[in-house]
Amino acid sequence: MSLTVDLAPTMVHQSQHTVQQSQHTVLLLTTTISKSTAVISCSAMAILYVAILYSPTLILRLPPPTSFKSFLLRRFVCAAISSAVSLIAAAFLLPVNWEAIEIFGAFGIRLDHTQQWQAVIYPLFLTSLMYAGSLILKALLVLDALSYEGQRLSMSDYIKGAFVTFVDWMSSMVSNVGAWRNYVVAPVTEELVFRACMIPLLLCGGFSTYAVIFLCPVFFSLAHLNHFLELYTQQKLSFLRASSIVGFQLGYTVVFGSYASFLFVRTGNLISPLIAHIFCNFMGLPAMFSRRTGIVTLAFVAGVLGFLWLLVPLTSPHLYNYRTDNCKCWHRYCDWTL
Repeated sequence: MSLTVDLAPTMVHQSQHTVQQSQHTVLLLTTTISKSTAVISCSAMAILYVAILYSPTLILRLPPPTSFKSFLLRRFVCAAISSAVSLIAAAFLLPVNWEAIEIFGAFGIRLDHTQQWQAVIYPLFLTSLMYAGSLILKALLVLDALSYEGQRLSMSDYIKGAFVTFVDWMSSMVSNVGAWRNYVVAPVTEELVFRACMIPLLLCGGFSTYAVIFLCPVFFSLAHLNHFLELYTQQKLSFLRASSIVGFQLGYTVVFGSYASFLFVRTGNLISPLIAHIFCNFMGLPAMFSRRTGIVTLAFVAGVLGFLWLLVPLTSPHLYNYRTDNCKCWHRYCDWTL
């Protein structure tokens, strides 16, 4: 009896000490970054991502590129450098333990997962719903292609022709520097900087989830303002024309940026907004109507309704994460319920 009495205070003291350590750890993980630090860091990353594109000629005084290919290759190097600098800066600012699995995990690069198919298939299907009209329109074009000079081609002949065309298209994409920009370099570097780096900083800075989802795309859209200078000064478009084009681009980037940020926060995985980014770049703007048939509009409306209906269930954190406890400040999916 006396042994029990003697041990009880010790156990209580140890329990209280453990709780204090746990609270101290949580405090360190949530109060390391201030809101001003997070905003200034994100602003600097956005400015760097754009400014470095002009550094070869303005700062390094290199001669102008002699071809479009050399122009893009130079920009590829600049984008890679700015992405690396942003990742390193974010790693020092975030309250991470210097272990590879935690550092990469903070950026949504999940080394703790053996299966990544959920982070690819579900967001890809969800994004494709917004392009239901475009997909129907392409399917109609395929049906037209089955007819050649008034004669109906067999399905096997069409499949062979489509396969050959696809192989030719893929081989041309490998050597097409513009395709590398649209489908590889731009999506990867933009998602690394504007999602993987900025969102954890803003979340750990104490911003609410909704504020981050709508604030982060602002940095993303501002990074496209350089297009106005290029259209107005280089392509000699009128001020009104250049403004209207860039204004539309800014609106589109804000909408997509909010969606990509939503995917990143909900899934905790960078591959989800990345695959959506590549798919959107490939498809272009969604087809909402066609003069040829009203089924395109019907498909578009049905796709939008399906997208809204499945947005929350297909991005449930339980589909992408083995656990939703023991979370860091950048793991907002742990306590964000919709």
